[in-house]
Amino acid sequence: MAISRTTTHDDSKVRLRRREWLHNLGRAARTPRGAVGLVMVTFVGLVAAIGPSVAPYSSTSFETVPFGQPSKSYLLGGDVLGRDVLSRVLDGGWQLLLMALAATIFGVAVGAIAGISAAYLKGAADGLIMRTVDVVLAFPQLVFALLLVSIIGPKVWIIVLAVGLSHAPQVARVLRSAALDISESDFVKVVELQGVSSTRVMTGEVLPNLVTPLMVEAGLRLTYSIVIMAGLSFLGFGIAPPAPNWGTMINENQVGLASNVWGVVAPVLLIVCLTIGTNIFTDAFTRVSLGIGRSERVDVLEAELGVEPL
Repeated sequence: MAISRTTTHDDSKVRLRRREWLHNLGRAARTPRGAVGLVMVTFVGLVAAIGPSVAPYSSTSFETVPFGQPSKSYLLGGDVLGRDVLSRVLDGGWQLLLMALAATIFGVAVGAIAGISAAYLKGAADGLIMRTVDVVLAFPQLVFALLLVSIIGPKVWIIVLAVGLSHAPQVARVLRSAALDISESDFVKVVELQGVSSTRVMTGEVLPNLVTPLMVEAGLRLTYSIVIMAGLSFLGFGIAPPAPNWGTMINENQVGLASNVWGVVAPVLLIVCLTIGTNIFTDAFTRVSLGIGRSERVDVLEAELGVEPL
């Protein structure tokens, strides 16, 4: 009976560990820090999502004088070519956000595959993967992205690929460290003894128990994706004009700061709000996740499943 209770206890802890990230997301959103971050991210997300449909003018049409002052007709004035700043701000975020999200998903996925494979396979595979990671880490993220974009050209898929690949090494190192402990767990060894392939063990047993650190990394990498892509646009390697883009707007309107600051300030405020909000919510999620200790998880689990304490 003791063995049966112990087995149930261990299996239940594994199940709790796999789903606790959902519980932690809810707890993070209810904390003051998490609520503030969520509100900031939601606000910018809504601006980017519904902005194009509510923009008062076309984002590419010439409506007023260059660097025109704000007025009733043009609430944020005109930009360097006389286009309505408010319309370009409302229409300039959705591509940036979609590209940042795609780059984050790609980078986290590649990094997770590399990190988990290195931790589980060990030996020569571990050495080869991690040495490759070290080589990529030798380049700063923005420099690495600029290198790929300057060689092939500022195409959307290249920007997403370059930014995503720049995230993969950091994710791989974090996930490898977390996966080393999981790979040596008893429940993984039991599955291995049943003849299950390495791929199925990694995807079915190791990966589900790494969702929490994976979520933390995804939040951090999303912040970096936004900053890097805005930086690439500022340097002229983003979406080609005349399509609106917050990073491009900062670059092309900086010469007219003395005449109309909103061409620069408005996109800067939105980028800052988005990055700070994402960072704050990720920090809240991390604090909540680290605040749930092993003993507390077991106590919660026993209460849920009616397992008697050993």
